[in-house]
Amino acid sequence: MRRRGWVAAGLMVGVAAFGELADQLAPSPDNPAIGYFNYLKHPAQDPLAQLSRKIDQGTLQLAFAPDKGYLPSLLAALHVPIESQMAVFSKTSLQAERIEPSNPRTIFFNDNVAVAWVRGGFIEMASQDPELGTIFYTLQQQFQEKPNFLRRDDCLRCHISDDTLGVPGWMARSRYIAPDGMPQLVLGGFTTDHRSPFEERWGGWYVTGTSGRARHLGNLLITGDEPPPMPPPLETLKGKFDTEGYLSPHSDIVALMVFDHQVHMTDLITRVGWEARVTPASNLRKAAEELVDYMLFVDEAPLAGKIQGSSGFAGKFAAEGPRDSHGRSLRQLDLEKRLMRYPCSYMIYTPAFDSLPAQARAAIYQRLWQVLSGEAGGARYARLSAADRQAIVEILRDTKPDLPAYFRRL
Repeated sequence: MRRRGWVAAGLMVGVAAFGELADQLAPSPDNPAIGYFNYLKHPAQDPLAQLSRKIDQGTLQLAFAPDKGYLPSLLAALHVPIESQMAVFSKTSLQAERIEPSNPRTIFFNDNVAVAWVRGGFIEMASQDPELGTIFYTLQQQFQEKPNFLRRDDCLRCHISDDTLGVPGWMARSRYIAPDGMPQLVLGGFTTDHRSPFEERWGGWYVTGTSGRARHLGNLLITGDEPPPMPPPLETLKGKFDTEGYLSPHSDIVALMVFDHQVHMTDLITRVGWEARVTPASNLRKAAEELVDYMLFVDEAPLAGKIQGSSGFAGKFAAEGPRDSHGRSLRQLDLEKRLMRYPCSYMIYTPAFDSLPAQARAAIYQRLWQVLSGEAGGARYARLSAADRQAIVEILRDTKPDLPAYFRRL
C-alpha cells in the first residue's frame, strides 16, 4: 500500500491513500449518529476534555514555568513522554509564521494525544476521542488561574481530508523545504505511514539517530531546483539551532517511525467507527480487511539495517506493555528488519478501539482470526511467519479480555 502525490499548475494538489476507505465518501461530522459539532449531545471524552474537567473541578492543577510555560506540566498530566519529542522545521500548522529551521515546532505524543509547541508561541493539541475522532485544542502560554483549553474546529480545514480518510484525524507529511522553512510545493511531497519507503519520509523534520543503510529526507534543506545529497545523520539537535528552551535535544528516529504508524492507524479506527455508527447494518468486511492489513503491518516498508534512536524513546515505549504470561508485548520493537518484534499494532489497546461498535469489533476480530489462523491465504500475508502468528494470538489471548473464544483454537 503506497501513497501517491501529483503536481498540477506547479502546486501539489493532493496526496491520498490507496484503499477502500479512502475511495468512499466518509460520513458527515454533522450526522446525528456522529455529532462531532454537537457539544451538548455528544460532549467530548478525549484526554484533553477529561483533563479540563479536572482543572475546572479543582482536582488537578497545571504548574506554570517561567521559561517553558505549561508545557512540562501538561505533558506530565497527560502521561506524554518527553523522549517522544520530534522537531518539525517546515512552516506548517497554525503557527507557520513562527516556525523555521532555527526555531522548529516540537511534537510530543502517546497513544491518544499529541502536544505541539514552538518557542515564542502557544501549545497545540490533538486529542483522540473514543467515538468522535480527533479533537483539536490550543492553550496560551500565559498564566491563568484555571488554564483554558480552547477547542479549535478550524483545524479541520487541513485535518479532515483524503489524507485522514475523510474524518477528523492525524497525518504526517513529508516535503522538500527551503532554508526559510517554506515547503517547495513545486517539487511535490508525500503523506507517510509505515508503508512509505524511507526515501519519502520526514522532509521538513529533524531526525536524530541512525537509519542503517536507509536514506530519508530528514534534516534536508533545498536551495536549488533539485534535492541535494542526503545530509549525514544527527546525534542531537545541538549545533543545528539554539536548543535553549526546548525540553530535549533530540528528534528521535524511533519516535518518528512509531508516529508514522500511529497516525494512519488512528484514522482507520475513527473511520471504521463512524461507518458502523452511521449505518449499523452495513457490511464492514472490506473496511475490516483494510484495517487489519494495516494493523498487521502487511505492506510495511522493510528496513535496510539497524535503526538506533537517540533519546531513549524506544525503551520508554516498549516498557509500557501490557505483557502476556511469557513477558511478551505488542510494544516490543525489532528495528532491524521491521518496526515491531510482533507485527500487530499496539493501538488495539486504545479506548478508541475498545469503543468501536460491537459489529465493527466483531468484523475486525473475525478478519484478524482469518489472517492469523491462515484461513486468509495469498502471497501478501507470507511475511507473517507461523511463529509471528502464533505469538500474536498468544499475546492477545492474555492481554485482550474481549477477544472472541475462537482465538483459543490456535
